[in-house]
Amino acid sequence: MSCSDPIADMLTCIRNASRAGLPATEMSHSRLKAEIARILKKEGYVADVAEGDDDGKKRLRVVLKYDYNEKPIIQQIRRVSKPGLRRYVAAADIPRVRGGMGTAVLSTSRGLMSDREARAAHVGGEVLCQIW
Repeated sequence: MSCSDPIADMLTCIRNASRAGLPATEMSHSRLKAEIARILKKEGYVADVAEGDDDGKKRLRVVLKYDYNEKPIIQQIRRVSKPGLRRYVAAADIPRVRGGMGTAVLSTSRGLMSDREARAAHVGGEVLCQIW
């Protein structure tokens, strides 16, 4: 079955696994998903990201992170730019998620970046998702 929005599917897998209290979740691999997961790890929202093979198909494994009360670190993860309505921003208009407490993932001309990296590099792009 083909998926019309693989990024939303990835975010839903992570959201469902964290709400269920699972230690990790697996999904099909793509370079875009791997880059988003790498940004989530770099920003401290997930513990680890690993790529592997399962019967000849590449898989992406995301190990989730929880606080000392077993509450998930990711409180909310939301898709912003959708296939039916793309959201592009200029460098000066990059959104601050929760007053800087959250992170936006942007697809720029220099690759995928967090909102902080894009502001520092003075590049805009497509806002893929927001995490807090």
